[in-house]
Amino acid sequence: MKRILLTFLLLATLLPAAADEGMWLPSLIASRIDDMRAKGFRLTAEDIYSVNRASMKDAVVLFNGGCTGEIVSDEGLLLTNHHCGYGAIQAHSSVEHDYLTDGFWARSRAEELPNEKLWVRFLVRMEEVTERIAAGETAQEIIRKAEAEGESYKAAVEQMYYGNQQFLFLYEQFDDVRLVAAPPSSIGKFGGDTDNWIWPRHTGDFSVFRVYASKENRPAAYSPENVPYRPKKSFSISTRGVAEGDFTMIYGFPGNTQEYILSDAVRYIAERSDPAKIAIRDGRLDIIRAAQESDPALRIHYAAKHASIANAWKKWQGEVLGLERRGICAAKADYEKRFDAWAVDKPAYRDVVAQLRDEYARIADPYFAREITFETIAALPARYSAEARAEEVFARREATERALFRYLAGEYARRCPVQYQVPEFLDGVAACGSAEAYGEKLFEGVWNDTDTLAIDALRKGARRMLDHVGWLLGTGSLRNLNSGRLNDLYTVYIRGLREWDTRRAFYPDANLTLRVAYGRVGGYEYADGEYHKPRTTVDGIIAKDNPEIYDYDIPQALRDRYAAKDYGRWATTVEGRRTVPVCFLATNHTTGGNSGSPILNADGELVGINFDRTWRSTMSDIAFDPEICRNIAVDIRYVLFVIDRIGGADYLLREMKLR
Repeated sequence: MKRILLTFLLLATLLPAAADEGMWLPSLIASRIDDMRAKGFRLTAEDIYSVNRASMKDAVVLFNGGCTGEIVSDEGLLLTNHHCGYGAIQAHSSVEHDYLTDGFWARSRAEELPNEKLWVRFLVRMEEVTERIAAGETAQEIIRKAEAEGESYKAAVEQMYYGNQQFLFLYEQFDDVRLVAAPPSSIGKFGGDTDNWIWPRHTGDFSVFRVYASKENRPAAYSPENVPYRPKKSFSISTRGVAEGDFTMIYGFPGNTQEYILSDAVRYIAERSDPAKIAIRDGRLDIIRAAQESDPALRIHYAAKHASIANAWKKWQGEVLGLERRGICAAKADYEKRFDAWAVDKPAYRDVVAQLRDEYARIADPYFAREITFETIAALPARYSAEARAEEVFARREATERALFRYLAGEYARRCPVQYQVPEFLDGVAACGSAEAYGEKLFEGVWNDTDTLAIDALRKGARRMLDHVGWLLGTGSLRNLNSGRLNDLYTVYIRGLREWDTRRAFYPDANLTLRVAYGRVGGYEYADGEYHKPRTTVDGIIAKDNPEIYDYDIPQALRDRYAAKDYGRWATTVEGRRTVPVCFLATNHTTGGNSGSPILNADGELVGINFDRTWRSTMSDIAFDPEICRNIAVDIRYVLFVIDRIGGADYLLREMKLR
């Protein structure tokens, strides 16, 4: 009986898609609308996606290729996460104007700061092109025709279900995007790496930008003559708040999931890939953290790099924990056995699982070498620019940069399978006596700008090795453990799964295309007897406040507002106390790329901004478990409170449609 019960529990994660699971294509959302309405949604499929009239899709943007943003005024005002805008905020910061520490609040349009190479894209339309490609038209031909429809159009053809379906996505790109406001990092990044991926959370993870256009409301390069963009659609904002059980919908650009991979791939991730990458980044972060703690200028300089390294580092830790605790390898292996039993008399499918396993065995080592190369020697700078050398902080970086060169060279030597190590690297180690000594020699040449040929040769060698790995794997798409043959086999496997498992609601893996996910506000049982409530308040911020720790040293203005209970219209009552809501949990299926996505209520009004998942939820890239997988959003009322009472930028609120 125990064995039967265990199998049942493991398979629960692989049963038909729960109402809260799935990343659905907006153009096909009509197939889910009945379920959405049964869960409380009060609008129509046309309200979500339409090419004939303004719809929600016209208020959602792909933000600089890695995040999502939402338009919240008829003058191009845009909300996204603080961590999505972090690079722009850092670029405008200095010791004299430390916007990371102090925040930034433009008091007029003239003070809004332009950002080089920052762009947003609106989806014009998406359409299935499977039959066009089957008829002989190439993806590039389809893209060229679509982009010819508009001056600033960008197009892509993306595969769904490993090529069983293919869709055209046509975007309009705007390149004049200006920083309007950002809270201090002690609000926008409150808790830092310690709280990252963790619940309870108290982070005001938002920043404010504005999209500018030509006077004709068309995309244009930055110019003082540009004017705020007039969008087709902007979101109204609900100030009524949310409660446990309320319907929520997320609309954004999730980046990468692998819901249909075999147990072999899960084992590679949990037992080999993630642990190695975590260990490498442990050392990098230790070196950078020591530098930041020693010098305020170095703290600013390395802020974005530290955040970038730490984000995936901690995510991988939670992913491994979730996969192991929920027994995902065992559950998938059982699922595969049952598929094989069904397929035994079906020639098209009976050998596909075995062939997939053989291919995973063939490609594991070269792909692992690729991952280690990117984590180590590919992370070394080839040179320091003239601009960087002119910065006052440059000389103070020497010890840190030297340590990073030594460390990463050593990690590459220890972890990369020797048959895939770059010949130039092996020669350098032999000449210098150790990998660390070779790393130091490379550093001296780059730092002093006296011998960049050595690192150029190493990088060219690494490029040749990576090209060789790409040739072995037979594909240019290497975001995951993958190969050309795997793609072909998965095309067959997924087709077979959809014939066999007719109870399962299949949705395509995330690939940074616009998707809808929906669920509800909800807590969860973190451990036996430990229930995590789905919301936090400003009281929790005060409880964590610590002036001696940078990530917990909140602005004095926030302490003062709390002491005086000066919350203005943003106050609410929680369990009998007057407070301000900060964050909430929901059951929406999210991943990277959903950062900054709008969280919408049953009436399509903005109630929050997505910014994270709980730690064990990171396994949802591979297997969504409705019992524990939760996304984390900053409550829009806290965003408005900070803009109003901390930033003193209430003029921004007058642009918004508050309800």
